[in-house]
Amino acid sequence: MTESHPNGVDVQQLGATIEAVKADPALANFQFRASTEWQSGAHVQTRIQGFHGVKQEDTSRSTPFLLEGDEPPVLLGTNQGANAVELLLAGLTACLSVGIAYNAAARGIEIQEMRLDISGDIDLHGFLGLSDTIRPGCQSIDVTARIKSPAPDSAIAELLEYVQNTSPVMDMVRNPTPVHLTFFPIG
Repeated sequence: MTESHPNGVDVQQLGATIEAVKADPALANFQFRASTEWQSGAHVQTRIQGFHGVKQEDTSRSTPFLLEGDEPPVLLGTNQGANAVELLLAGLTACLSVGIAYNAAARGIEIQEMRLDISGDIDLHGFLGLSDTIRPGCQSIDVTARIKSPAPDSAIAELLEYVQNTSPVMDMVRNPTPVHLTFFPIG
C-alpha cells in the first residue's frame, strides 16, 4: 500500500471527484449499457463498451468487453459461459469489492487481501412456470467477505455496513428497480 494510492486507489483523485460532483451535481448522472445477442439455445453474447458519464459519451474503451452467457447441460445449455444468475452474482461481488477498496482507502484502511464468495438459492418452480407463489429469482443471496487487514475488526464491520448502503448493485438487488421492456421487430 502506497501512501498516495492505498489499496491501488488514487485517494486524491477520489476526493477531487467528490468535490467536483458537489460543485456540479449533473456530473453524477451516468448511463451504463450492454447489448446482448442470442446465439443458439441458451448461448448469448453480450457486448459492453460505451457509456455516458460526466456529461459526455465515454470513448476510453477502444474495443468492447465480450461476455459469454449460457446454461449448464442440466438446464439445457452447453456451458459456453456463466448463466445469467451467476453473472448477476458476479456483478454484485464486483461492485461490493470496488466499494470496499475505495472506501477503505478513503478511510486509511489497508486491505492486504480480499475475497468475496457469493451464493444464490433458486427454486426453479417459478422459472419453469410451475408455481404462481414461488418467485423465479433467488429466494436468498449470501455473501461472505474474507478480508485481511491490520485495521480492527470493528473498523472493517463499519466499512462493510457503509458499503452495503452505497453499493449501486446491492441497491438494485435489494430494492425494486423499474425495468421497461420494449419490442421492436427486426427487419
